[in-house]
Amino acid sequence: MADISDSNVDNQTAELAARFKLVTDDLRSEVGRIIVGQDEVVEHLLTTLFVGGHCLVTGMPGTAKTLLVRTLADALGLNFNRIQFTPDLMPTDITGTDIIEDDGVGGKSWRFVPGPIFTNVLLADEINRTPPKTQAALLEAMQEYSATVRGSQHQIEKPFFVLATQNPLELEGTYPLPEAQLDRFLFNIVLDYLGSDEELQVVHRFTTDTQPEPVRACTTATEVLAFQQLTRQVPVSESVAQFAVDLVRSTRPQDIRATDKVRRYIRFGASVRATMFITLAAKARALMQGRFHVTRDDIKALAKPVLRHRVLCNYYAEADGVDVDAILDELINHRPQAVTIPDVDLQSSAN
Repeated sequence: MADISDSNVDNQTAELAARFKLVTDDLRSEVGRIIVGQDEVVEHLLTTLFVGGHCLVTGMPGTAKTLLVRTLADALGLNFNRIQFTPDLMPTDITGTDIIEDDGVGGKSWRFVPGPIFTNVLLADEINRTPPKTQAALLEAMQEYSATVRGSQHQIEKPFFVLATQNPLELEGTYPLPEAQLDRFLFNIVLDYLGSDEELQVVHRFTTDTQPEPVRACTTATEVLAFQQLTRQVPVSESVAQFAVDLVRSTRPQDIRATDKVRRYIRFGASVRATMFITLAAKARALMQGRFHVTRDDIKALAKPVLRHRVLCNYYAEADGVDVDAILDELINHRPQAVTIPDVDLQSSAN
């Protein structure tokens, strides 16, 4: 397989791409000293960071979500904050607020006190436990990289990466994110149980190891921003881009590419944002594997975490016990390798 050195890029870009590969390998190694297993989850989190996106994680309690994100932030050399979302959390609890203080000459003045969202890596724990108004304040920060307090906008320094978690067990008293807000997350990752051997390794490490060595920072915020710019420079061939377009369009029941299962079980398919996110994430994956070009395997590997929260099943799917992952598996793994179906103007054809 061709690597970066075989690509037709200038020396500066090639050096930065080689540095990208070295840093991501170091990050995996450093996180692996603390976190057992979850290699795919770590790769998805790194991909999200390097494309400048945000990630939603659905997982059971006790799967080391907080430890994973804190360890990753330390390895990246970035600041980390955690917010435990609760039903009584107000927008100013996360954005910060203005306070009145003495100005030293007998007067009063307003001073902005930043909230916990003013960081680089933010763990928004159980985001569905807080009311929509507070969710909206976080989502503004995710989209605009700013927080509005008393009519004033305060910029959040980049890089800014939000990892939001949801507990799939307790849904009573929660506020599920609307589909339009879910669409803002690049990935929806399902954090599953570890294998038996990995779980045994966790038990031995937790019950016998003393304080582990501090996590070594492998990069800096400035370099992360340079990596985000590099990711967008990775070329995508016309055929691979068309493959991504066809894959996303096949999730829409009304599209000619849709399978029988999609037409029967899917209510709404993914939007064009899914196509953009799959392609962008595939660029980061290519760089992480030492390539400066995107392949169809990159698109297929990242399709499920990009699509699973953007494709909505209907009542028939629930009644028949069919989940969205099963439908996506069929679309990704069993569809033709190359299918380009031109859009048809039905009205013109009728005439």
